[in-house]
Amino acid sequence: MENKKNGFASGIGFVLSAAGSAIGLGNLWAFPYKAAKGGGAAFVLLYIICVLLIGVVTMLCEFHIGRRAAANPVTAYKRIHKNVGWFGLVGVAIPAFIICYYSVLGGYTVKYTLNSFTGNAGILPTFSTNVGEVILYTAIFAVLALVIIMGGVKDGIERMSKILMPLLFLILLGVAVYSLCLGDGVREGLNFYLNPDFSAVTFSTVLAAMGQAFFSLSLGMGTMISYGSYTGKEINTVKSTAMICIFDTLVALLAGLAVFPAVAHFDPSLLKDAQGVGLMFSILPEVFGSMGAVGQVVSFLFFAMVAIAALTSVVSLVEVVTQLILQRFRVSRRRAALGVTLVCFAVSIPVGISLGRVGIVGEAGISVFGMDLLTFFDEVTNTVLMPASAFFACLVIGWFIGPRDAMREMEDSGTRLGFLKKIFPAMVRFVTPALILVVEVGGVISKIRAGQWFVVVAAYALVGLAAAAYFLFFKKQETGTNADETL
Repeated sequence: MENKKNGFASGIGFVLSAAGSAIGLGNLWAFPYKAAKGGGAAFVLLYIICVLLIGVVTMLCEFHIGRRAAANPVTAYKRIHKNVGWFGLVGVAIPAFIICYYSVLGGYTVKYTLNSFTGNAGILPTFSTNVGEVILYTAIFAVLALVIIMGGVKDGIERMSKILMPLLFLILLGVAVYSLCLGDGVREGLNFYLNPDFSAVTFSTVLAAMGQAFFSLSLGMGTMISYGSYTGKEINTVKSTAMICIFDTLVALLAGLAVFPAVAHFDPSLLKDAQGVGLMFSILPEVFGSMGAVGQVVSFLFFAMVAIAALTSVVSLVEVVTQLILQRFRVSRRRAALGVTLVCFAVSIPVGISLGRVGIVGEAGISVFGMDLLTFFDEVTNTVLMPASAFFACLVIGWFIGPRDAMREMEDSGTRLGFLKKIFPAMVRFVTPALILVVEVGGVISKIRAGQWFVVVAAYALVGLAAAAYFLFFKKQETGTNADETL
């Protein structure tokens, strides 16, 4: 388990790469508006508690599952027990689906970055329905991710993360400082964002905080298993997990400080609609447009930062699928990455068309029970599949390997658990899985109550297909390890 044929060269490179996977569009638009709507600082406090109870334990489990096998998620689970290898196949299917819609949003960020000096205000309806432009910018984004993945873990992912993650943080910090120095409206924006209101905290708020902590850290999508497989004894995964969680939370908090004071300063009436895709691609361009010439520079920096966050996340998703393909079928990294990218790009085309027609302008178009494809894919993966996949990780560590054996393996591989050693067994066996089940069941119930039962059916059907595919095609076959990788 020392240096792999294609592994991370340093602890900081691993931390920045894993943080790059975790820090994505959800940090930059989902966390700020959820905090604002959920009691401000009260929501932030709930979020941090959930990170400690769910995020830290689940991330450690996923890192260890990958590290002990030095292999893709399917092989990693298979080495724990041959009948649970399908857990890993579910973990690979999830990023495959996410790539197909995340690349579309990544294309939007590229478009808005390059268009900053021309002006982005009001372009969302026309751009989103311009099929040629959407496909073009999605392709540009996909190619950027492909080039990085083809470079491998050390020379591609790690090198990219060491450059882009500090750059993202510096840009975000600079935009936040600028936003906080605007003067009029800043106080109102901060009150909207962080004013502690415990009366606004309901069970739905707690569920939202649990879900955000879970999704924000990229848990349950195979990325932390794949990245964990590329670590050696020189990397302490406990310290790495703590650093990743802190960095991820800090970026989410700074995003709100960068957004809401500026919105309140230039047009307070926009605060009530400041959420989701509309916040990023509709409201903020109006704010930047009202700043005059300086707004063009701020817009460029802001959307460049968002593009970086999207790119580092998609790179980690593509790596999960690429890792399995190249190890299972013994093909080169370049061929595997190219194949994955082309297939996902092909699927992203109808997703992009559907988002523009159905999700943004509300016209007739490609949809599933009236839901645009991007929202459908997002709901299937985030609401149902990711909590299930994370639950599997805790299950195998807590009950198949056993927490004490897992802790001994962690320490033998260079990780010191410290104070976690006393609470890890109870957390991984009972507390964290129970909380993940709350997220899962709460998400399923919310979809059924909203009349979106088809989301739940599709998600569990995918789990069934993954299990069937594993027992038919993967259980009795070698699924490879990192040592099998070729250039």
